[in-house]
Amino acid sequence: MDAGRAVAGNPERATSVRWALASLSLSMLLSSLGVSIANVALPTLAQAFNASFQEVQWIVLAYLLAITTLIVSVGRLGDFIGRRRLLLAGLFLFTVASVLSGVAPTLWLLIAARAAQGLGAAIMMALTMAFVGETVPKARTGSAMGLLGTMSAIGTALGPSLGGLLIAGAGWRAIFLVNVPLGLLALVLAYRYLPADHRGLKTDRAGFDVVGTLLLALALGAYALAMTIGRGSFGPLNMALLVAAVFGAGSFVLVEARVASPLIRLAAFRNAMLSASLAMSALVGTVMMATLVVGPFYLSRALGLDAALVGIVMSVGPLVAALTGVPAGRIADRFGAGRMTIIGLIAIVAGCFILSVMPAVSGISGYIAPIAVITSGYALFQTANNTAVMSDIRPDQRGVISGLLNLSRNLGLITGASVMGAVFAFASEAIDITTARPEAVADGMRMTFAVAAILIVVALAIAVGSRALEARRPLPGSVS
Repeated sequence: MDAGRAVAGNPERATSVRWALASLSLSMLLSSLGVSIANVALPTLAQAFNASFQEVQWIVLAYLLAITTLIVSVGRLGDFIGRRRLLLAGLFLFTVASVLSGVAPTLWLLIAARAAQGLGAAIMMALTMAFVGETVPKARTGSAMGLLGTMSAIGTALGPSLGGLLIAGAGWRAIFLVNVPLGLLALVLAYRYLPADHRGLKTDRAGFDVVGTLLLALALGAYALAMTIGRGSFGPLNMALLVAAVFGAGSFVLVEARVASPLIRLAAFRNAMLSASLAMSALVGTVMMATLVVGPFYLSRALGLDAALVGIVMSVGPLVAALTGVPAGRIADRFGAGRMTIIGLIAIVAGCFILSVMPAVSGISGYIAPIAVITSGYALFQTANNTAVMSDIRPDQRGVISGLLNLSRNLGLITGASVMGAVFAFASEAIDITTARPEAVADGMRMTFAVAAILIVVALAIAVGSRALEARRPLPGSVS
């Protein structure tokens, strides 16, 4: 069905589209909130369960690992069995798992419930972007992607502050139970307003790729663990996990080349735009994590801010991203997603360069201004990049490609937490960064963002190169 004509000629359909977007936006908000809201509760949870930090960090890791390992697979499963019914199942699972997390009597039951919540979040993240092509006219794809990006940023920004308020007022269980009424509302709206599944989407009846799914989950899970356990130290266990990730990835590629109904069609990566978009998303994700890893230490150690002020300054970046998401989508619709992708990258590299030469005497304003440039550039890049890919994807591939876009960003964030953190520690020349001299922390911040600027220059070269290749050799309008 031509969504553009349907919406233009039917006011009732236009209202339905708005409510459908509301359900997708709420799904994105909840899944993003789940990533950030638990972090602030870790000290409280360690005390409540009489557990070590290494044990309670699995409350965060279980959620993150479930999303990372399964987001591509659930995207493909949505293409296979129907995206609407799978998204409804994901919302239901997320809501039930939130209840179980809120009433969990032991730490390990809480971790298991968080893993189930992460599976629901993976479905919600993968399928919200896939639904855009079915619910809005193609000319408004950028605006819809911008709205989803805004909700994601709001969820990330809201997590720490909302979590702190809920813990102080009602205890740690409230940070999970707050999802329940919102999850039920999203479920009702999705059931009422999302378009029904079309049988034409249920392709590849040869069967779902179970072996490929397991191998990809093994590779991604091993990589995520290698990059996150050890709190910054890269020991023998991390190396073994990295080897397992490489082995799993190699086995996955071999299986996908032979299986009748692959989880990911390897031929899709011959599309220069798709491959470039995934690579750029991973690089940008790596750099954006640097702002979260380095920022608190720079603000507290180099600038001497107290914890409350550090929290306020750290919320500026996500707030800017939230405010610029929807305008970024409209700009991408008007001026072209490819061109806006490049402009977004230019803004990010400019902000990183400013931070790499910024003296500590410039104070809070000297930090906030380039961070605002970086995050507004990120909002424009993310919206334009997702729009460029999703607007021309074949309907039966929307779920898996949406999953790949989310995966590339998540892998960048995971990699950034480890790699950019290591760069910061190395450049600061401190064994314990929490006791490093203010001058050393400032030096570490500048070096970290110099490396970040180089990574974005690489992403910029990929963007320009892929556009030049596309212009020289026009590609079909869909991924095969």
